[in-house]
Amino acid sequence: MSDAAFRQALRRYDDGTAERADLKLLTKELLQRLVAKAPGHAVEVRVPPYGAVQCIEGPRHTRGTPGAVIEMPPDLWIDVALGRIAWPDARMTGKLRASGERTDLSALLPLVPHLPG
Repeated sequence: MSDAAFRQALRRYDDGTAERADLKLLTKELLQRLVAKAPGHAVEVRVPPYGAVQCIEGPRHTRGTPGAVIEMPPDLWIDVALGRIAWPDARMTGKLRASGERTDLSALLPLVPHLPG
């Protein structure tokens, strides 16, 4: 994905005019940046309905639900991934569900350099 497409989608997100395609683009790109920063298969990060990835080194699961799962809505994921909401604050919203070991992503965030927003 081009940086220009990401920035355009982010601009629409910030001004409240983002459409489903923008949320999908931002979600998927930020998930891929998470995987690039913390490759592995120990934690599954789910952002329904747009994506799910496995990341962070550790035990790999092969069947069923992984031992460590993080799930949240797209708007929260985008804000957390951009560093606009701190991980502990995101957990306090009640919109983020995390279970298992290694489900604190604080050390990996934000996933992009400071962007206006």
